[in-house]
Amino acid sequence: MSHPRTVAAPPLPAFDYTVFGGTGDLALRKLLPALYLRDRAGQVAAGSRIIAVSRSALDPAEYRAKADAAVRRHVAADELDEELIARFLERLDYVSVDATSSEGWSDLAGRFEGRGDGPVRIFYLATSPSLFGPICDRLKGAGLVTPAARVVLEKPIGRDLDSARAINAQVGAVFAESQIYRIDHYLGKETVQNLLALRFANSLFEPLWNANHIDHVQITVAETVGVEGRGDYYDHSGALRDMVQNHLLQLVCLVGMESPVSLAQEAVRDEKLKVLRSLKPMGVEDVGACTVRGQYRAGAVTGGAVPAYADEPGIPAGSGTETFVALKLEIANWRWAGVPFYLRTGKRLPAKMSEIVIQFRPIPHSIFPQSAGELQANRLIVRLQPDESIRLHLMAKEPGPGGMRLRQAPLNLSFAETFGSRFPDAYERLLMDVVRGNPTLFMRRDEVEAAWAWAETILEGWKSRRDQPKPYISGTWGPSQAIALIERDGRTWHEDELPNAAF
Repeated sequence: MSHPRTVAAPPLPAFDYTVFGGTGDLALRKLLPALYLRDRAGQVAAGSRIIAVSRSALDPAEYRAKADAAVRRHVAADELDEELIARFLERLDYVSVDATSSEGWSDLAGRFEGRGDGPVRIFYLATSPSLFGPICDRLKGAGLVTPAARVVLEKPIGRDLDSARAINAQVGAVFAESQIYRIDHYLGKETVQNLLALRFANSLFEPLWNANHIDHVQITVAETVGVEGRGDYYDHSGALRDMVQNHLLQLVCLVGMESPVSLAQEAVRDEKLKVLRSLKPMGVEDVGACTVRGQYRAGAVTGGAVPAYADEPGIPAGSGTETFVALKLEIANWRWAGVPFYLRTGKRLPAKMSEIVIQFRPIPHSIFPQSAGELQANRLIVRLQPDESIRLHLMAKEPGPGGMRLRQAPLNLSFAETFGSRFPDAYERLLMDVVRGNPTLFMRRDEVEAAWAWAETILEGWKSRRDQPKPYISGTWGPSQAIALIERDGRTWHEDELPNAAF
C-alpha cells in the first residue's frame, strides 16, 4: 500500500535552529527526523540552518554522518529521498560547547557572524533542566540573544514547584515570556488538537459537555517500554513527574476547559490555566483513597521477556520510585462538579496507546423490553495513538426480523481513512510553530507552576504516608489496586478494544 500523501504546508521564513543536546537521544530520534520531514514538505526555507551543540568532540562531517544514520533509522523508508537527504544534511552544522564552562561559546557565536536579524533565531534546549538557566546566561554573555530570539524548553520544567519557579526565573531573566516556548509534544498530536474542533466546531457535543450529561472521564497513556537506559534520570522522577504533571494534566485541560473567546494564543492558555487552578487539592486522606502507585516486576511485553524495574541499569537497590500511577481527580467548578476524572499511565503495559474516554450518563428511562438486550450508555473515545481516531458508541437495532434487538455500535472517524493524508507528527508541528512565533500549543509559565502546585499535594501525601509502590507484572495493566480505584465507584476501565486486558 502506498504511503499517504503529505499534507501541503505554507512556506515559513528562514531560521537558525540551534539544538543543545544535539547528540542526545531526543535530537537524533525525534528532532532531526522531524526537521527532515518538514524540509521534505517544503517548509524549510533556503538559507535555514540547524546547528547541533554538545560537549562531544565531533567535527561537522562526523555529525552529519550521525544525523544521516538517525534520519534513515527513524523516518519511514518511502519518505527517504537521497536528493532531499543530501540537501537536509547540507543545512547541518556542529559546534562543541560545554554548557557548564566558557569552552566553545566563542565558536558558537562565530557561526552567527554576518547573519544579522534575518533568519528566525531559535535555541532548543534538549538537555537536563538543570542546564536551562546556565545555557541562557551564556547565550546572553556570548551576545546571541536578540529581541526576536526564541528559546524552547523540553519537559520536565523542574521536579517540584520550587525548582520550576527557579528555572522559570533564570530563563526569564534572559528571555521575555513571549520568547519562551515550553514544549509538551502531546499538545502537537493531531487528535489532541481535534478536541478543540470536536467541542467548539460542532453543536452536537458542547451542550452535553458537562456534569448533567457526562458520568466520568478516563485518560490513559500506556507505554510498553521500560526506562530505556535512562534509569538514573527516571529514578529521580517517576511516573507522576514524568507523565501526569505535564502530559496528562494538559489533556485534562483540553477536555475540561471552557470555550475560549477565540483561538488567539493567550485566550486558549487562559482557559487551560483556569482548569489547573480548579483542580481540587489532595490531602493525605485523599491521596490514600484516590491514587495508586505501582512498580513493574519481571514479565513479558509484546512477546519478549523483560526485567523488573529494580533490575534495570542505574536503579538503586530498594528504589521506591513509581512506574505506574492511577488517580481520581475532580475539577471543582460548575461544569464538572461531581464528575470524576480517572487518569492512569505506566511503563511495561501490554500496549502502547493513549486515549480519552468520555462516558455519558445512561438514559433516564428505557422503553424497550428486557429481551431487547442491555442498554449501554453512549461513549466517546478519542484515540491519540496508535491509529488516531474518534469513535462514538451508540445503541442501534440489529438488522433483520425477530423483534427489537439492540446492540452498541461505533461511528468511527479514522483520520488515515477519512483524510488520506500523512499527518505531521507532534514534533514536526511544534518545531514549525516556534518558527511561526505561535505559542498556543506551548505551556505558559503560570500553567507550569499551577500544574506543579497541584501535583505537589500528591507528592507530599505520598511522602507522609510512606506507602511503597504496588507491584505489577510487566505486560499487565498495572496493580490490582488500580481496578479497585474505579470499580468501587461502580465503573470500570475501558479496555474492551485493547489487547491483553487482564491484570
